[in-house]
Formats: sequence, C-alpha cells, structure tokens
Amino acid sequence: MKNLLFLCSRNRLRSPTAEQVFARHPGVETASAGLAPDAEEECSVELVERADIIFVMEKAHRSKLQRRFGKHLKRARVIRLDIPDDYAFMQPELVALLEKKVEPHLRRL
Repeated sequence: MKNLLFLCSRNRLRSPTAEQVFARHPGVETASAGLAPDAEEECSVELVERADIIFVMEKAHRSKLQRRFGKHLKRARVIRLDIPDDYAFMQPELVALLEKKVEPHLRRL
C-alpha cells in the first residue's frame, strides 16, 4: 500500500478534491493538507513522514514544503502538478486535470 499526500495552500479546494478522487484507487491510501497556517488540515511532520509520494499543486508549495519539512522528506518523492487555484471543490475540470496529471504516476506504482 502506497501513501499519497496532496498539498495545496489551505486544504479547501484542490488537495481535498485530489484526496477524494484517488481514495478509491487500488493500492493507495490518500491524505490531504495545506501549508498555510489557516489550512483546514495543516501539514504535519507525521503526514510528511508517512507519505511515499507528495503531490504539490504549485512551485511555491514545493518551496514551503522543503523549507518547513526538508529534514523529514527522506523517503517521499515530491511531484509538482502545476495546478493553479482556479477551481472549486470537485469541479469537473479540476477532477479531469488531476486525473490527467496524477494517473501516470500511479501507473508506475
């Protein structure tokens, strides 16, 4: 079982959508969090250390992740999806974009 962690800023739209979309994918467990202090679920050392793959939505998220949790990223692979904060929770266009960008990585598992 591989643990996937999806990160965005406030864990309200993109990352919870990704968590829900891929929760039913065989062979994976999903979680989501935000890197901002006001996130619904703020990223933690435990989430980072548990993850096999961390998907970040933007370049800035990768930088924040590295700054705050760099020493805890020993085993997780970090993948930037380049998905802007332009979508609503579970918006069909967001779901399609996530599937297009994440699925190739899941096929390699």
